Amino acid sequence: MKAEIIAIGSEMLTPFRQDTNSLYVTEKLNTLGVVVAFKTIVGDRRKDLEGAIRTALGRVDVLVIMGGLGPTEDDLTREAVGEALGLELHREDALIEALKQRAKSWAMPMPENNLKQADVLEGALVLPNPNGSAVGQWLDTTYESFRKLVMLLPGPPHECKPLFDAECLPRLKRALPSYTMAKRTLRVAMLPESQADKLLAPIYQEYEDVETTILAHSGDIQLTVQCVKADADEAGERVDELASRLEEALGDWLYSSDGESLEQIVLYYLGLRQVTLATAESCTGGMVAARITDVPGASRSFLGGAVVYTNALKTAFADVPAELIAAHGAVSAEVTKALAEGIRKRTGATLGLAVTGFAGPGGGTETQPVGLVYVALADGQKTEVFDRNFRGDRLRVREWASQMALDLVRRRLM
Repeated sequence: MKAEIIAIGSEMLTPFRQDTNSLYVTEKLNTLGVVVAFKTIVGDRRKDLEGAIRTALGRVDVLVIMGGLGPTEDDLTREAVGEALGLELHREDALIEALKQRAKSWAMPMPENNLKQADVLEGALVLPNPNGSAVGQWLDTTYESFRKLVMLLPGPPHECKPLFDAECLPRLKRALPSYTMAKRTLRVAMLPESQADKLLAPIYQEYEDVETTILAHSGDIQLTVQCVKADADEAGERVDELASRLEEALGDWLYSSDGESLEQIVLYYLGLRQVTLATAESCTGGMVAARITDVPGASRSFLGGAVVYTNALKTAFADVPAELIAAHGAVSAEVTKALAEGIRKRTGATLGLAVTGFAGPGGGTETQPVGLVYVALADGQKTEVFDRNFRGDRLRVREWASQMALDLVRRRLM
């Protein structure tokens, strides 16, 4: 069973607004075994809306349309759906009265254009909206001889989400065949996407009834495995079987079998080993500490850290000798090693983690280019130092560096 979500609003085609409703609706549809095959954003132009709706009706079984149900001239969803499906609109007296009562309760006059919110498509069921004036509509109809379930929902998230939960989900459960989606998310650190796919594609391509997707971002790969079946146990078994084979192939590149973030896994191992961590960061500017402290309860294992951006603070906060910096440079294996050892001693942590590098766009040299990063981890017995050259802009280099640093901790604790 396939679905499409259409988000309507020219504002979402600018750099300033995003569609967030579709993420919520996708998660809910997945619980019913419905795969969201398409997501479309359309501006407030009637012909574009009609075209998008017709295209969606021709390729999916379930269509969720969000936005464009207000009272203004550019709110054209009802009219576009009516045109696409060949349905007339009629104005309902009960909705007109409800709009008048709402305006009266707010002690505000009701402009004439508000009445268009009382327009209902032929054969549609009105879905009450306790959080706004735009009601939703539910259509169980046909298009080119195929059954289609079409939902019209208001755009504001505080209206769309509760209306979908209260009115659409129960109807979808009754209307759709009983299917279940089983899903697992495996996560991998510091493995290039092309290498991961070369390693894993021969395995997941054997499973035609299981969908596998790979999402890579700055040293982190999310591998999602999902299967839709009428029998929940069968779907779960297929997902678990494939996931188990992928896990075996990934070896120690794999850090999570159930979607946890790398910082969650690091904190899990810190707690398990009953050890503590402190950080000294230069080029990452506190990004590693921020990721760790985003996890609730981090203070049980993370003591804190210092952003040692200048040479003076490397000396003041982590006891790095000024002559060491002068001899080797702030971005060097020697200084990074001293930072890790120094922050560990200053804080009393079990582990000291340090990051230096050239994030760019300037600062690098021919022998030490932009993107060069050093990461060191000290435990009082030994200190490991690693260097990598990352490509990309300033943010990308810093994200890769923070991922590398956290993965170094994970591997040490494993």
